[in-house]
Amino acid sequence: MSQLTTLQLSADCTAILFAIGEEATEQSLRACLPLTDPELADLAAIRHPAQRLEWLGCRVAIQQLIQAQGVSYAGLWKDEYGKPHPIGLGWHISLSHTSGWASAVLHRSQPVGIDIEPIREQFRRVVPRVLSEAEITHAAGMPQRLAVYWCAKEALYKLYGKRQLTFREHLMVEPFADEDEQLMGHVVLPQSHEQPGHASVTIRCFRTGPGLLAVAY
Repeated sequence: MSQLTTLQLSADCTAILFAIGEEATEQSLRACLPLTDPELADLAAIRHPAQRLEWLGCRVAIQQLIQAQGVSYAGLWKDEYGKPHPIGLGWHISLSHTSGWASAVLHRSQPVGIDIEPIREQFRRVVPRVLSEAEITHAAGMPQRLAVYWCAKEALYKLYGKRQLTFREHLMVEPFADEDEQLMGHVVLPQSHEQPGHASVTIRCFRTGPGLLAVAY
């Protein structure tokens, strides 16, 4: 059965994890979901049935978050970098999905990013292009730690919401204990960027859903 789990991260920040049950259909997910013409075009471009459900699940999740604030949900629009925004609202959101799962996060006052990931052995293959030397040393080849780094950096990337960043050089996660749920991340903007600088970001990382859920805010 489809199930929504709410995570209250702060007074202004709430996330939802949506387990898409086997009985979920496009018709059931779209029943009360407003979709704009650009959103319908995006959906039409997705061919795999399971991925279509995950895409819709993300929008069901963000609709639930916005309506819980006592506000009507009118759909999403994307900026020039592909980052989604709620129509008619100045709030910040982020979406993520993986096989059988969808998630969304809403922050009322500052940029936010979310990612959900299963813990996979394949993370070992991306270590050289994703982790710094210090992060590689700390991860020590452990799938759990590699997954945390990957998930946390994906959330950081979505928070920033623009391009021109690499996971290895510009997105950093401080060493953490395996039981930690709160991490510290850093976005180091390239020197060539129009606004070079450095930002420290809180990352909450939960062992839940498909494996991990990370929110950067």
